[in-house]
Amino acid sequence: MDPLTRKSHRSDLSDAQWAILEPLLPPPVPAGAPRTTDLREVLNAIFYVLTSGCAWHALPQGFPPEGTVRDYFHRWRRSGLWQRVHDTLRRQVREAAGKEPEPSAGSIDSQTVKVTRTSGTRGYDAGKKNQRDQAALVGGHDGFGPRGGRSFRQDPGP
Repeated sequence: MDPLTRKSHRSDLSDAQWAILEPLLPPPVPAGAPRTTDLREVLNAIFYVLTSGCAWHALPQGFPPEGTVRDYFHRWRRSGLWQRVHDTLRRQVREAAGKEPEPSAGSIDSQTVKVTRTSGTRGYDAGKKNQRDQAALVGGHDGFGPRGGRSFRQDPGP
């Protein structure tokens, strides 16, 4: 369906956002039939699923077919495209804020969580005077971490 005739959604890319993301996407494969799928609409559909929390099969009318959208999402995840997009956008945000493109330091935080007896690794939290499982969180000083609320990864532990 033509993107101009379908209902717009809050998660749709603006022209400025598309101009940033388009060059980061893989070019069409020279062999075979030319690409007929609009990658902007694929991204709009992926962002719709991520922001609405709906299942792939619940995509509204007007987006590319569910299987096409899901296939692009998983293909790009396996190829590392999402990580490259994230890294590129992080660099641009840092440079726009007058910082170096790459962070020079990171911070590590941990939390103590109650779990069942069958759980794995345990640690001692002297501040709480008890033994509980430890979950380490790694983030940067630029707000892209647990304190900034944007993203973090859980450390798998030893």
